[in-house]
Amino acid sequence: MRPEDSAYPPTQGGWGDDRSDHAIQEQIAYYRRRAGEYDETSKPAGDPSAEGNALRAALREFAPRGRVLEMACGTGLYTVDLIPFADEITALDASPEMLEQAHLRIADPKVRFVHADVFSWKPDRPYDVVFFSFWLSHVPLPLFERFWDLVAACLGPRGRVFFMDEGRHLHWREEFVDEAAGVVRRTLQDGSEHRAVKVLWNVGELEERLRGLGWDIRVTGTGAFYWGQGGRPNGGTP
Repeated sequence: MRPEDSAYPPTQGGWGDDRSDHAIQEQIAYYRRRAGEYDETSKPAGDPSAEGNALRAALREFAPRGRVLEMACGTGLYTVDLIPFADEITALDASPEMLEQAHLRIADPKVRFVHADVFSWKPDRPYDVVFFSFWLSHVPLPLFERFWDLVAACLGPRGRVFFMDEGRHLHWREEFVDEAAGVVRRTLQDGSEHRAVKVLWNVGELEERLRGLGWDIRVTGTGAFYWGQGGRPNGGTP
């Protein structure tokens, strides 16, 4: 594919990749519009609930204790699962509308909600755990390595990571605009069409890619979904 044929035309950006920056801004706009219907529409028809339960069981076994950072918390669907373990939680999201929904769901003093774009945010303290749910698939491929550099910069000594997401499966299908680039078309209940990033990782490929970046993370598949947990050997940093 030629650069001029990309689904995302070049714009001025912050992470040095114009098309990725444009993709991120379109994605943020989409989730701002979707916030009011997200809880209703985030579980597609045919979603195997047993697999979703396996994700939460794995998170409980991981036990995200200490100071926890949640990236892209959305409406707080998984923030509630962090509360029984964490001493304090910083929950980030680029959509103020999503954060409004999260506030309605959660009224716990240990949770600090922060309106911030993950790709432009800088950690204000070291964290014991970095957590993100159904977010890695929304990281543009050209920003994958820099995103994981950010995760490493957020972690304190012996810091740990836990994430969960959607992989390749046949339960439901995305409407890809450009599958190689991970660009999908999404339609909201009002009929408006939007573009978002959706990279469907293969479990083995993802684990190998992370190992190449210096991470010791085990990725486990469960049907349509997967989760990953681990850290950097000896608590090291990039």
